[in-house]
Amino acid sequence: MREESVERSNLSHTTFILIGFPELYEYRRLLFFPFFLIYVVVLIGNSVIIYVIKTAESLHTPMYILISYMAVIDIIVPTAIIPNMLLSLLFDWNRISLAGCLTQMFFVHYISSFESTILLTMALDRYVAICNPLRYAEIMNTSVFLKMGIFSVIRGGAWMSTLIILAHPLSFCGSNIINQCYCEHMALVSLACGSITINNITGLLMAYTIVGFDISCILFSYIRIITVVIKTASAKERQKAFHTCSTHLIVMFFFYLSGSVSFVAYRVSNTIPTDVHTLLSVMYLVVPASVNPIIYGVRTKEIRQVIVKMFRRRILVSSNVVTVKT
Repeated sequence: MREESVERSNLSHTTFILIGFPELYEYRRLLFFPFFLIYVVVLIGNSVIIYVIKTAESLHTPMYILISYMAVIDIIVPTAIIPNMLLSLLFDWNRISLAGCLTQMFFVHYISSFESTILLTMALDRYVAICNPLRYAEIMNTSVFLKMGIFSVIRGGAWMSTLIILAHPLSFCGSNIINQCYCEHMALVSLACGSITINNITGLLMAYTIVGFDISCILFSYIRIITVVIKTASAKERQKAFHTCSTHLIVMFFFYLSGSVSFVAYRVSNTIPTDVHTLLSVMYLVVPASVNPIIYGVRTKEIRQVIVKMFRRRILVSSNVVTVKT
């Protein structure tokens, strides 16, 4: 008996099974359709935004370039999890190695951290444009974007590498079933047999360092923007500034709210159903990616005008082709 317990304690799983929505497992093939449609919306919506900004020279300004960068990230992150998730729902292809799990974990969290940096850069861009417009071209130059990019690479890389280094040596001698659709940090380390206190602390520090720092800077920027606009701008300029800033704030709201809800869900996982927890984790990655292009396409006048022009041009070309054929 003692030999069996010793042998079991030395066992550590190297392969895991991703069981998304375990309580709805018998209906998993029906879940394929809503997530497939969401993924299609993500791909089409963000591809349109990228294409519009790339082809319209009037949109080749720092703000719209940042929006296009965010659209690229909003395609990459869901693509890292949704295709595998769809295959798992249809064909039960839900096994993943420890190395594959750690790689997916690093990739998803690392790329997601870039979006927070882009939102921070957007807030800085609006702050300079409204509070210091005469120096906008001088301040918001290629050098600033390069420094923000390097800052994001180093910050995200350092934290995500630390999470992986701490998670890799853990012993997984109990269950190898992850009740998630993808390898999330806490979903994996919660299966470890030993103490995961250092992993929990590191995850919390990462969240506070990245999200806490970015949100604090964003809030400071927009408080300053609102103060300056109220004091100095005319009614028309004030309306335009508030409309532009509110568009970015709505995008930030969806991103940080969905992330916060998913983060808190892991700390109160015993009080919410497993499937609800799984849904929150997936929505954190796909909801911002699906709503961002809609928000920017509808609320941003310049992008909306270019889309309308392109649509009308295509209709005109199609009607001319039909006329020539007849």
